[in-house]
Amino acid sequence: MILEVNNIHLSYGRLSVVRGLSFALDRGEIGCLLGASGCGKTTALRAVAGLERLLSGEITINASTVSSADDMLAPEKRSVGMVFQDQALFPHLRVVDNVGFGLRGMPKDERGDRVSQLLALTGLKGLGQRYPHELSGGQQQRVALARALAPEPSVLLLDEPFSNLDAGLRRDIGEEVRAILKARGTATLLVTHDQEEAFALADTIGLMQDGRMLQWASPFDLYHQPATPYVAAFTGRGSYLSARRERNELVHALGRSPLPAAYQANGHCVVLVRPDDIEPSDHGTPVEVVGKQFQGAQNLYQLALDDGTQLVALWPSHINHALHETITIRLVNDRLVTFPDDQPTDLIQPVSA
Repeated sequence: MILEVNNIHLSYGRLSVVRGLSFALDRGEIGCLLGASGCGKTTALRAVAGLERLLSGEITINASTVSSADDMLAPEKRSVGMVFQDQALFPHLRVVDNVGFGLRGMPKDERGDRVSQLLALTGLKGLGQRYPHELSGGQQQRVALARALAPEPSVLLLDEPFSNLDAGLRRDIGEEVRAILKARGTATLLVTHDQEEAFALADTIGLMQDGRMLQWASPFDLYHQPATPYVAAFTGRGSYLSARRERNELVHALGRSPLPAAYQANGHCVVLVRPDDIEPSDHGTPVEVVGKQFQGAQNLYQLALDDGTQLVALWPSHINHALHETITIRLVNDRLVTFPDDQPTDLIQPVSA
């Protein structure tokens, strides 16, 4: 593994900020620490960068210890590059000089070749003589990325790098950055509070809460097989159905489903239902359309069962139902996630009428 974080703890005075955090990244892998503000994700990133001292645990890069409770290698000596939230470009330097800033000990010709390659890789060819203020926000972000990649770090750290960009540009730049990092084969750690950004960029995501990692998994597994109701709520819309076990099936308001392999409750439980787990059906369960939100290619519906339970469904926008219309639906997911019925499961997010 290129980066290994082993059971690290960090605190600010008496306040524990990171508690027993562990994960690893290999060459070319993009990992993400995802969570709400104050969950400890940025502190963990700063610890990898060498900007925060560990209380206990260990961080290794290329199998060499760079941080422990007893020793901390300086940031410039641990082969780590970093892209900050505000880019932190030098306003008085041209693009070529910003990108080549960390290569000052390299022969001039070799440095020029490296900078030219990175400008081409990041889509900045022909912009080398401009100053940061003469670039768009997306171009500035690519300069910051090129500068961080120039010394060929073993690990690249991205600290909420797209939060200052508008939604459309954030999506486009995110796609470009992922392609660049995969082409370079750089082990990368991203920190963000944005679930969509994490899903779009990362191969593996660690969802954090109160300094602890709740789950380290692929975006698919984090969404479809969340370890806790909090993980389910943070990673997407959804709702719950009360269910009971009958032999090898779960019985709920939408019918019967195979018993999940990981099912542990003795009798009653709640079933997680994602918006894409439901589809219209001529012979399904009747529901009333109580909310509807047009999203271009899709409509997001809020549906009410006879007992008052509300479900959220996401269907192509050509499936166009009216508010208060009664329709019939069925559950199409046969790999359901269940939780004990005594856990808090506040997942429903209202849909505008």
